[in-house]
Amino acid sequence: MGPLVIPHSQFLIPNFCQGGIRMNDVANRFAAKVFNLSIMRQRLPKGTYKEMLRCIHEGKRMELGTANIVANAMKDWAIEQGATHFTHWFQPMTGITAEKHDSFISPDGTGGGSAPSGIIMEFSGKELVRGESDASSFPSGGLRSTFEARGYTAWDPTSYAFIKDTVLYIPTAFCSYGGEALDMKTPLLRSMEAISRQALRVLKLFGYDGPAPITTVGSEQEYFLVDQGIVDAREDLLLTGRTLLGAKPPKGQELDDHYYGIIKPRVQAFMQELNDELWELGILAKTEHNEVAPAQHELAPIFTTANIAADHNQLTMELMQKIAHRHGMVCLLHEKPFSWVNGSGKHDNWSIATRDGVNLLDPGTTPFENAQFLLFLCAVIQAVDDYQDLLRISVATAGNDHRLGANEAPPAVVSMFLGDELSEVLEAIENDAPYGGHDREQLKIGVDVLPRFPKDATDRNRTSPFAFTGNKFEFRSPGASQSIAKPNIVINTAVAESLRQFADELEGAEDFTQALHDLIQRTIKAHKRILFNGNGYDNHWPQEAERRGLMNLRTTPEALAHLLDEKNVKLFESHGVFSAAELRSRYEILLESYVKILHIEAQTLMDMVGRNILPAVSTFSAKLCENARVKGEVTGVACGYEKARCKEISRLTDEIYALCSTLGEALHHADAAEDTLERAMRYKDEVVAAMAALRAACDSCEAMTPSGEWPYPSMIDILYSVK
Repeated sequence: MGPLVIPHSQFLIPNFCQGGIRMNDVANRFAAKVFNLSIMRQRLPKGTYKEMLRCIHEGKRMELGTANIVANAMKDWAIEQGATHFTHWFQPMTGITAEKHDSFISPDGTGGGSAPSGIIMEFSGKELVRGESDASSFPSGGLRSTFEARGYTAWDPTSYAFIKDTVLYIPTAFCSYGGEALDMKTPLLRSMEAISRQALRVLKLFGYDGPAPITTVGSEQEYFLVDQGIVDAREDLLLTGRTLLGAKPPKGQELDDHYYGIIKPRVQAFMQELNDELWELGILAKTEHNEVAPAQHELAPIFTTANIAADHNQLTMELMQKIAHRHGMVCLLHEKPFSWVNGSGKHDNWSIATRDGVNLLDPGTTPFENAQFLLFLCAVIQAVDDYQDLLRISVATAGNDHRLGANEAPPAVVSMFLGDELSEVLEAIENDAPYGGHDREQLKIGVDVLPRFPKDATDRNRTSPFAFTGNKFEFRSPGASQSIAKPNIVINTAVAESLRQFADELEGAEDFTQALHDLIQRTIKAHKRILFNGNGYDNHWPQEAERRGLMNLRTTPEALAHLLDEKNVKLFESHGVFSAAELRSRYEILLESYVKILHIEAQTLMDMVGRNILPAVSTFSAKLCENARVKGEVTGVACGYEKARCKEISRLTDEIYALCSTLGEALHHADAAEDTLERAMRYKDEVVAAMAALRAACDSCEAMTPSGEWPYPSMIDILYSVK
């Protein structure tokens, strides 16, 4: 069977030059579907609006009377926008979002004991603030039993409600009847409160007298676009999001001709429609371009608060997939959909700022600002060093294991890049030595001026997992499909712990300036092992990292084995981000997810091989044998090609058949493990290896089989399917 390719003419491809939001109308349409502060100011009574501001900015609890007023205004606005239903939109531990739609209609009470004669449109404060959902059907890691079904959704007023597809979406947290967090949002909000609380303590030491600072995030999103017809013809892409087999194409990304290249009209049409919908939802989509691999692209937004950034990224991924389908394409968010080209990541750009926009990771121009910047910088350095295992765990998935350390993404070893100039500044402080960048003055915190260096003083290090880029840190390890909540929970909490230790020491200091200098100097000395400005792809770096005492957790099971280490449980419990039970539930869920993903992949691969590949190549080899027989009888020639090719394909066929059995045995042995971690380890060591061997044999066989005889579209068909 040849590859199934649906002609492009069968798809309705919108003309991106017509319709949509034109640039001169973007300002008017931006956030048009969002119940934000601007809409609230117009529609809420003055006192209610002020109460909402206190809830959003100060975390004050909302009274039911206030909630009723907000709910009524929100309902009226939503209906005017065409909404008929509302939903509490939450983020369970599946990594994707969940929703249940309820209409605004209620009986008007005019029917007496019989059926109502009419309806009214209602939405109460109680419905806004709290909802109820089945908590037993979502992953809970043992927090909930199947018979314990009750769970609650609670409104998050810091993330604005919005309208999508005639439904009013209300961002909510999701917890169990007993109050345990069953979602991504709740611990993210807790971690944001933790770092805000500790950062405020530190800022007050420098004379700051404002509200608690906030963490900000901008998440770049990489993805692939492939023709829908191609995906429909590939069982592996449909079920797993990646190709489980496929011979290497003659051309991949070797010429670097796709990166920043001309965007194809079909892709441009998709990007235009995506921008239109993102902008109407108030998502600050800013940059779009072709990425390195064929069919790969990237979208990057402007910074916003960590909580809203996480919500927006979930929406972005959902809309990418939905809009791609409208254009006859599939958006692949798997970290490694194709073996022979780069995979996709999600760079998490993290910083911390005051609410009036002062970035605490900006070096500044005065001694006051310099000292404050250096203290916050050291807090991040200490956090990354102390909790390098948690940072690796925060990006640990079966998909991301294919990508990390593959000369296309940061290595599994967590390290920090600061650049040459900032590194020289820290070295001078560490050694009480003159700084050679400018006037060679000895640096003492709070006394001498730290020379102001430009934000781009050093070239970016694309191989570093955690790189300082002028006024923020770019965590480059997260995978394309994952929620950014997980890495930001870890960063926020780990930095909060550093700031807590710093505040405890400095608040009681008799000589603040000297104590500050000593603390920064001591922190640099204690944690400089995590700083690495070199090439993370270099083969010698893992050995150097081991010599420094850094961890190299290459795979998800190896990383997750450290999640419940005493220091990690203590970190999350002490800052109220996770209880021990909640953390253990994450441990179980992540291991189970890893096992289930690999199990589905292995079963899919065996199904593709057994049902289609083996029969196809057997039929083709039989044709070769018959051709050789007939040709030899007629011509008397040796038929060297037919005989040699038939012999090699027959050998590979037997090998593939045997390797299928080996994979089945590996699955059976892995599934027999009673302990979850042991099961995951067996999948890592045995199932992954068996899948790789089976794939290699199939790919070799594909390279010898005519495309018309091979049952699946080739890598060439896939990577170059979107014209």
